[in-house]
Amino acid sequence: MPELSVDFALLKQICETPGAPGFEEPVRTVVEHALSGFADEISTDGMGNLIVRKKGGKRKVMAAAHLDEIALISTGVDKNGFIRFHTLGGFDAKSLLNQRVIVHGSRDLPGIIGGKAPHTQSDEEKKRTPKTTELFIDCGLNEEEVSKAVPVGTPITRDQSLKTIGNNISCKSLDNRISVYILLEAFRQAASTGVDLYAVFTVQEEVGLRGARVAAHAIQPEVGLALDVTLANDLPGADTHQKISVLGEGTAIKVMDGSVICTPKLVTFLETLALDHDIAHQRELLTAGGTDTAALQYLTGVGAQVGCVSTPTRYLHTTVESCNLADVLSGIKLTKAFIEQAHTYFAL
Repeated sequence: MPELSVDFALLKQICETPGAPGFEEPVRTVVEHALSGFADEISTDGMGNLIVRKKGGKRKVMAAAHLDEIALISTGVDKNGFIRFHTLGGFDAKSLLNQRVIVHGSRDLPGIIGGKAPHTQSDEEKKRTPKTTELFIDCGLNEEEVSKAVPVGTPITRDQSLKTIGNNISCKSLDNRISVYILLEAFRQAASTGVDLYAVFTVQEEVGLRGARVAAHAIQPEVGLALDVTLANDLPGADTHQKISVLGEGTAIKVMDGSVICTPKLVTFLETLALDHDIAHQRELLTAGGTDTAALQYLTGVGAQVGCVSTPTRYLHTTVESCNLADVLSGIKLTKAFIEQAHTYFAL
């Protein structure tokens, strides 16, 4: 691994620990343990959001990174012992086929997502993407053994470890565990803050921004900063205007996505912080998709001013999501600077 100040062991643990939407407790426990001793208050709300508070002033500011990962949930076991499932979050079925998973039943079972073999497919079947309803999970056990361990409603996560590839890291669930790591490290490294800062590690973002809605409504922040990944379409065949973001060019400051237009004043503030602290950065404009940023903006009851620090990521919603280590460090630096200087934003 390159000599960079990234806690690779902690990042690996955060990425690889399961946390399907609605079942985030394992990864929440990891994050809570890592932040113990760094906060004035730590609590978990009824929905499962981890709320970590750092006091410093009267103005309320909320930073949010979602804990959950796209995952699956069991709907039943057929007579041959194959598990059928439903998706939790957005999947391209092509990215699921022939992948390893972990079925989190009464005991963890390794499994493989299978489908109809190409040798037995018709010409028409070969031309189309399989539907998720045509796929199944093979745990190598019979119906009785699987049914005993895997009741209906069992969460299933993808099985992939964190690896370095050149200057990049690759893993399942960098969306959004890389942002969880960035917020955690920025919170730990920030010397102090001049605001009443709530770092919230939210739940169920992948199924509708649900946790962030609840937390934002309870906290009522005046300013909200989300941390998430964004598409790095810096790949062969993409024109400059189609790239969205580029790996290695710094952390991305969101202008808009399909769910939100960020507050221009806050976008400028984040860019100024980046320039003042010599932090590599780029602008992000994504015309589709959405993040917790939207939940922070108009579900607070006060109409918060919002921004988002995004990590450029290739191959989103696959098991080989990839981002650049230098961009991760830039994200930590910018988020740390925001925590320490957020109070100055209110004087602008």
